[in-house]
Amino acid sequence: MKNNMLGLKIGSIAILAVSFLGVGNVHAAVSNTPHNLGTTGPGPNTYSGTAEICVFCHTPHGADVSASVPLWNRSLGLTAPATYTTYDSLGTTSLDGATAPVGSVSIACLSCHDGTQAMDTVLNEPGSGAVVASYSTGQTWTGNSSPQGIALIGTDLSNDHPVGIQYGGGGLTATTPDGTMNDTDFKAAQNDVINGKTVWWVDTEASPGNGTRQKTDMQLYTRSVAAIDGNAAQPFVECASCHDPHTENSTFLRVSNDGSAVCLACHTK
Repeated sequence: MKNNMLGLKIGSIAILAVSFLGVGNVHAAVSNTPHNLGTTGPGPNTYSGTAEICVFCHTPHGADVSASVPLWNRSLGLTAPATYTTYDSLGTTSLDGATAPVGSVSIACLSCHDGTQAMDTVLNEPGSGAVVASYSTGQTWTGNSSPQGIALIGTDLSNDHPVGIQYGGGGLTATTPDGTMNDTDFKAAQNDVINGKTVWWVDTEASPGNGTRQKTDMQLYTRSVAAIDGNAAQPFVECASCHDPHTENSTFLRVSNDGSAVCLACHTK
């Protein structure tokens, strides 16, 4: 029994060590990027008042439950999807996928990057017990301004890669959710069921890919839109399809864009 208990203790210690190492690596990755908005961040958008890193996006309590990202510490109610001008407004004939109002994970990204509210407008301030009274509107605790430079995307998204766009020209239905698409200019999407939900991605490995979803794959986000194939859940391109907010890669791209690798992960050109 003593030997078994010793083995359990050693095993537990090993698991904890691996867990802390993993957390440390993630923390290190974010802390060295412009997404570290605290006093230790590399800039240019850094704010005095806290050395915390995660608080600008996430909170363990009182998160905005309308957000499709974990424990979001910003109010999406301050951003109206109808205020965005999207790529489909240009009327290009090459855009053959169905479009949806800006939403999903994209609107969470834009809650920092559209310039309609300060980047330190959060629901819960940093520090124990500093809870903002109004969860519906959020609050700026230091009064800083909108994002600067490349971080300021604005509300006119017509000159940006389409978000809220059905991947691959459509063709996916509830009865054929197998990655079949109408537009052969796109690589087939992969899908799997995780925790009872269908998840989609495009492998960035050499064709046919490794068949598993990884952070370095192009992520697709499931959305259900009544006007599209009878409200069947569909894979959509969103901001986080190409960008991973926790990576140290340039401009947070999921993979290096050397040789246009990000573009060619999905587009067969």
